[in-house]
Amino acid sequence: MECLRRVRRRWPRPVAKDLLLRVRTRPAGQALLLCVLTFGVLLPLLCQRMLYSYYFFRPWYLEPRSETALQESYRRGQGALSFWQKDTGAHAVQTQLEPHLLVTVVTARRTEARDYHYLLQVMQQLAGLLGSCSGERCAQVLLCDVESDPEANEDLALLEGRFQTGWELLRPQNVVVLEDDAWPRPDFFPVIQDLLSRSFSSGTLYVKLYHPERLQRYWNPEPYRLLEWLGLGLLASSLLLLVLPYCSSVSFTLRHLLFFSVYTMALAELVGRHYLLELRRASPQLYAVSPATECCTPAMLYPGNASLRAARYLDGSFCVKGLAKDLVLFRMARSVPGERAHSLEPNLVAHIGAFSSVRPNPLRPSLL
Repeated sequence: MECLRRVRRRWPRPVAKDLLLRVRTRPAGQALLLCVLTFGVLLPLLCQRMLYSYYFFRPWYLEPRSETALQESYRRGQGALSFWQKDTGAHAVQTQLEPHLLVTVVTARRTEARDYHYLLQVMQQLAGLLGSCSGERCAQVLLCDVESDPEANEDLALLEGRFQTGWELLRPQNVVVLEDDAWPRPDFFPVIQDLLSRSFSSGTLYVKLYHPERLQRYWNPEPYRLLEWLGLGLLASSLLLLVLPYCSSVSFTLRHLLFFSVYTMALAELVGRHYLLELRRASPQLYAVSPATECCTPAMLYPGNASLRAARYLDGSFCVKGLAKDLVLFRMARSVPGERAHSLEPNLVAHIGAFSSVRPNPLRPSLL
């Protein structure tokens, strides 16, 4: 007992409580506590269901989310099938010479995805969005079937007579090429019109309208994203340090600016850049244009006569495994003097195709 009393006299407060008090009163301890609470407690709780966040808990949520996405696509496909079966020609598109925009939908048969009717989904969406394309000769929609057998694509038969299915000389001013699983978002035509009104469009080979969401993170070899990331951190920390003096008497220094910059950058990256980009959908003018990335061509805008140049480049190359058309166009834009290429952010189409027409497919496709 006497020994215990001596220990209590020597340590009047518990060690853990004393350490916690030091952490709470020292700036370094406060910063550590803030990081632990943010990145170790709050974000794991809030972001575990967010598909493109680092905190997305794949073992629990990936399979159910993938299954839900497949079911939703199936319902949309069946709805689109019913829509076009009942359509009596109300959505027939008259041929317009020299339209401001030609939207070409390239389609191929997808045996494993037959019940999802990707082409019918895309064409139903386009038919509904054509009304938002203002102006005379605003847009013309063209279907391009790449199957050698005209009867191989059953969905295409439902659309004959409603949309053009032949290569006629329309002489469009601008061209958009969509794959048949690139589902246009509601603001598709207003954003395209805004892009074509910007000065850069007259000198670009193409503008990519889609890039996989999982590849949109800041931690990426693309230099502009690193600059955007740094700018976001400095801007957020500067605004924060302007507000905090009204809430606290503590004087803030350059160390505080650096800490909050790194803190904000880590927060944005771990939550997911994709979700920040979604805020830009508030207006077509807020969509960002950046240097083109390599991957993927489900949706491409070719301003002016750029589609003719792109066709010449592709005619002069032979695509093989590991050198698809996206890489060919990207390398041409980098290597040919005077050529440039761009990407649009956020995506203007949703990639609804879970089953590929050129590669082997898993039994149950996954979102990631």
